[in-house]
Amino acid sequence: MSCHGPCTLIEPDVVRGRTITSWPSGRTDLRNAGANWVDNEGVECARGPNTLVSSRKPDDLPACCDTLVAAFATDKS
Repeated sequence: MSCHGPCTLIEPDVVRGRTITSWPSGRTDLRNAGANWVDNEGVECARGPNTLVSSRKPDDLPACCDTLVAAFATDKS
């Protein structure tokens, strides 16, 4: 997810206790929802029932794609 996409996870209470990034204007909302917001290009959070991969902006897409591939290419069985 990029830009404001992570903010769509606030209402279903998916970000509480998770490390995530977004466009900077989403920082306060995500923190208020219990997320650990970080200012990084590509963020993987495997804490919880699923893996979340997020980025801040479209310019971060190359780093986010690298994070995404690394997260899901690993055999977790």
